[in-house]
Amino acid sequence: MADTLMWEVRAVPGGRDALARWVVENVPGPADVYLGGQDRVVVIARGKARLPEPPADLVARPVAQWPFTFHRSV
Repeated sequence: MADTLMWEVRAVPGGRDALARWVVENVPGPADVYLGGQDRVVVIARGKARLPEPPADLVARPVAQWPFTFHRSV
């Protein structure tokens, strides 16, 4: 059963910081937030977290998300 969610979205050009602030304020924890090139924001959420849809004016395309099951740390 999946216990981890990878959630990725691309911000409007130049809007990565605004989208990252929205994520930090609205995504339930525990979660890790990563910033990437091309205005991308990635969240790794543990547990049964459901992440809300970000405001349409902050994103360049729909959210992509994939459920995973933790295997092990090395």
